[in-house]
Formats: sequence, C-alpha cells, structure tokens
Amino acid sequence: MQLNAPLDMHLHLRDGEMLENIAKSSASTFSGAIIMPNLVPPVSTKEEVVAYKQRIMAAIGEEKFTPYMTLFFKPTYDKAFLESVKEVITAIKLYPAGITTNSEGGVSGFDIEELRPALEAMSELNIPLCVHGETNGFVMDREAEFVSIYERLATAFPKLKIIMEHITTKESVDALDRFENLYATITLHHLIITLDDVAGGMLKPHLFCKPIAKRPEDRSALLKVALEAHPKVMFGSDSAPHPKHAKESCGCAAGVFTAPIALQVLAELFENEKAPLENLQAFVSGNAQKIYGVTPVNKTVILEKKAFSVPSDYNGVVPMYADETLAYSIKEVR
Repeated sequence: MQLNAPLDMHLHLRDGEMLENIAKSSASTFSGAIIMPNLVPPVSTKEEVVAYKQRIMAAIGEEKFTPYMTLFFKPTYDKAFLESVKEVITAIKLYPAGITTNSEGGVSGFDIEELRPALEAMSELNIPLCVHGETNGFVMDREAEFVSIYERLATAFPKLKIIMEHITTKESVDALDRFENLYATITLHHLIITLDDVAGGMLKPHLFCKPIAKRPEDRSALLKVALEAHPKVMFGSDSAPHPKHAKESCGCAAGVFTAPIALQVLAELFENEKAPLENLQAFVSGNAQKIYGVTPVNKTVILEKKAFSVPSDYNGVVPMYADETLAYSIKEVR
C-alpha cells in the first residue's frame, strides 16, 4: 500500500526536551503538519512563530517535513499585524479559555462584535481559523453545545474558512453540509474508540483526551465521512504527547499519542471497512491540500501487511496500542 505526501493537519509537538524526543515520530512519515501554538507561553507573535519553527526544524534534522505554523488567536489582532505575519503562518488557532491544555489565555466569550475586527481581517487575508470547539458545560455535551457558536461564526463571516478541530460528534458532522465555509479534522482515536473504551472497565489513561471520546453513534458518523473521504474532512491526529508520569497519575493529562502508529492503523481501518485506497489518500492528504491550499514536500510511504509490535513507549511517551501488535508496518519511506 502506498501513500503519497501524508499530512497531519492537527499536531502537538510541544517544546524543549519533549520536542526533541517526539518530533521525528511525525517527521519521519508525514510530509507536513499543522502545528498547534498552545505552548507556555502561547505562540502569539511573529518572532515567536519564527523561533518555534526554527526549533522544530532543528529537532527533525534531515527529515523532509514542513511544519505549517499557527498563531494563538487573540481578539486584538488587527489587519496590519495579520498582514505582517501572513507569510510565516498557515492558520490561526482559537481556544476557548481554559478548556484544554495551556488554553488559559484563550477566548472567554464569543461576542461576534468583539471578534469582528480580527475575523474580518482574517477573511480578507484568507487566513483560516482553526477552532477547538467546546463549551464549559457537561463534558459529554460540550462539543454539541458549541455547534451553535460555529453556526454564528460561519454566518457572520461567510468568507472565513473555519476548521472545526478534532470533531467527535454527529452534530458536528451534520454541520459540515449546512455551511459552505465549515471544514473539519478527525483524529485516529476518535474513529476507533468511544467513552466505553476509556472508562467502561478499568480506566485507560492513555486513551483519555479532550474532546473526550463520545458515543457509538458519534463514532459511526465520523467513520462514515472519513471512509468516504468527504471533501470537507481531513486527518488531524491531535497527537498529544505527555510524559508517562503525567498520564498515569491522579491528575491525568489529556492527550493520546498516535504519531508513530497513525498511518499503520489508518491503513488497517480503511482495509477492514473495505474503503478504497484513493479515499484513504484523500483523507490523509488530498483534501487537506485543497482546503488549505498547501503543496507538501514529496514523500512516499510504503506500508506492508506485516505485523508490527508497538513499543511500550517512545522516549518516555506511551503511544496508543502500546505493547500490542498492528497488522501493518511501514516498509519504506522515500
């Protein structure tokens, strides 16, 4: 099985030692990725974007990989500032305040008029807005409740390309076809697990993530649009590394680390569901290229039907399917 220029349109690379430890897990098999800006402090200036990209490039070494950089959204961004950073970013990421890892400086309200100057400028400059779409309501309802905010944003800013990040609900899937300017990323783990897999028996901290995995009917809706390669959805792993001690603790950090095994598991999933290879190619690359208007570096990944034993950890970070065996292995990257 061959995949050309696979892209991960939602990736956490962290910084410092963690960046050094895990960056190549993505760069070795993907041609590029949208890099999340929620560091401490968040990436919110041109200088910080440029410096962070330089650290990423140093961490990946000789790998052929393009980090598509993002800024941490602030309502105070004006058109002059956005014009000055447009050449070094691919998108801007909006976080509701305090809703996920390192998002305390996010948006605390969604008053359209307060957001209008920044979002109208982004519309004019064709800068996509990526959104972590959750309210602070009951955890299982947060994403569904946020759909009404997506609807307000899509209506108020019809020329703004809005990417609903890591969608997990049927309600979000349904919204895709109601608004021309709404798009979405879908993770590997949300195509496979439900809340029952996380907490239905013994708690599995390495499957705990935000947005939390939902119900079987939600997973089915995600699977349907992914397997048919709906033109408005694309793969975004939301691969989120945390050190083992931060996951296996009473204050379990949210995030599933899938970067090293994502393509192998997607190949098996699409095969088992009898989806054509061209749909997998569109889901992991073609759709993203059209939606974002990017041209990735040439990279061909050859997968083979050969058992792959997933390591127990990658430099102290436990991956999804740790110590389990996958049906597909990566034979060659060229």
